[in-house]
Order: sequence, then structure tokens, then C-alpha cells
Amino acid sequence: MDAYVTAAVALVFVVWSPLWAWSRHLVTLVHEGGHAFVALLTGRRLNSITLHSDTSGLTTSSGKPTGIGMTFTAAAGYMAPAVVGLIIAWLIQIDQPGWAMSAALILLALMLLHIRNWFGLLVVLLTGAVTAIIVVWSSDTAQDIAATSLAWFMLLAAPRPVGEMWNQRRRRRTRSSDADLLARITHIPAILWAAFFLLFNLAALGLGAWWLALERLLK
Repeated sequence: MDAYVTAAVALVFVVWSPLWAWSRHLVTLVHEGGHAFVALLTGRRLNSITLHSDTSGLTTSSGKPTGIGMTFTAAAGYMAPAVVGLIIAWLIQIDQPGWAMSAALILLALMLLHIRNWFGLLVVLLTGAVTAIIVVWSSDTAQDIAATSLAWFMLLAAPRPVGEMWNQRRRRRTRSSDADLLARITHIPAILWAAFFLLFNLAALGLGAWWLALERLLK
């Protein structure tokens, strides 16, 4: 399937609110997975991951409440979808889309060890079941379409939660977002962290679009 067609389909899942209400659960899953992965990578103890029906989530870990480990862990969530999208796009570029789906299946299996609520368990199991079907029973062409669609979705979806977070923060005057946590840890204002997340995700979208479509177009 043409890269532009998969991009258009993915964009619909991001911009059309009825579909976004469902597809955002996948973004939350990756967001919390990003927190969890970096927590483990920086030597923190991962305690739990919860995913809620309102598309929110929470990942808790034990360790030093400040410092570089906690900073990286807190910052990972809003960047995780873009990073995942970039990794998949790169694997597609080197003609290994199957690796992306297989890696996703392994990571979902690992997340099951730390999910601590029923709704989160349901989200992971359903996502894992669909991924397993694609990996085990689908053709190479179907895997390529699935990987390309997922890459576009993650890249296109990544900026939207940042805007939602900031709008919610402004309307409700809450100070519990990842940007606020980072502001307390680093003394860098939350608005600068939000701007960083947005710029990072937009840059990732540009690079991913180059790998998935523009570079091929120019060849």
C-alpha cells in the first residue's frame, strides 16, 4: 500500500475525535511504556503501570526522587510515541518491517508483568493479540502495511497529547503533568518542557516522513 495512503488513514485516526477516543489508548500504552523502559534503563525499580478508560495512565517507580534518572524517566512519556514511530520507520527503510511487529509483541509481553489494573490488562492483551496475528499469520505485505500504518500513526499522534496536556493544565490549573514534575525536578519552567516535547515530536515527524515517503519519492 502506498505510504501516502497509510499516512492519510493514520491521520484520520488522529484528527477525528470519535476514532481518537479509541486510538489514543494505544498512545497512552506507548507513553507509559516509555516511562517504564527508561525507569528500568536508569536503574530505577519499576512498581506498576496502570491504564484507565479515560485514556490516562500512570507509571510508578522507586528510586531517587531527583537527578538524571528521574528526569529521563519523567521526560520519556511524551517522547515515546515519536521514538517508537521513528524506530519503525527506520526498520521499514532497511526492509525489516517484521522486526518492528515482533519487537512490539515482546515489549507488550514484558508490560504484562507490571500492569496493575483490569482495564490496562485488557488493553495490553487486545493489542498483543492483534500484533500476534500480524506476526504469526499475516504475509510479508500485510506486515509491511501494518508496520507502516503504525509508524505513521505514532508519528502523527505524538504531538497531540502534548497540546491536550497543556490545555488541560491551563483550564483546570492542575500541576500534576509530566511537565510540572520535570519543572519541580529541574527548575526549568513547565512551559519550556512542553515546548521541548512538541518540537521533538514535530522533528521526529519530519524525519519519519522523510524515511517513509519523501526519500522514496525523490529516488
